[in-house]
Amino acid sequence: MRIHLTCCSCARAARSILAEAILNRVGQGRFKAFSAGSQPKGEVHPFAIQLLKSLNFDTSFARSKSWEEFAAPGAPEMHFVFTVCDNAAIESCPVWPGQPMTAHWGVLDPAAAEGTNAEKHLAFAEAYRLLNSRLSIFTSLPMASIDKLALQRRLDEIGRNLPKAG
Repeated sequence: MRIHLTCCSCARAARSILAEAILNRVGQGRFKAFSAGSQPKGEVHPFAIQLLKSLNFDTSFARSKSWEEFAAPGAPEMHFVFTVCDNAAIESCPVWPGQPMTAHWGVLDPAAAEGTNAEKHLAFAEAYRLLNSRLSIFTSLPMASIDKLALQRRLDEIGRNLPKAG
């Protein structure tokens, strides 16, 4: 199953990159994650790369990209689209080809954290923790035996029942 992790107005390439790395690891080949946003900055936030490297992730996949890349002819069809911005619920997101299941799993933007570098790194670690928890719950769902309505309820619960990072 292919999953798109997106930020509807994010330019900093942090949360969706973290989520892409996590899901591709915890999904153990059952899922293929892709990240993108509406206003890509063109580079991945260096704290996101540092955190992933410290957790033994290969970061060669990580690049800032627009979600338009996934609406183009020949793009992989998505089965799920998860928004991970803390404000995506009030922003305009695209209509995805194939009508994938969607859920909003808001996470505060660690790239917007202020303070010392240690405090900023802590914000990235907290965003990672929250995304890892949500994606681990998601990957443990019984995809083959759950009906679409029940699955949508579970996706929505995952976003509501864990507090936002920050």
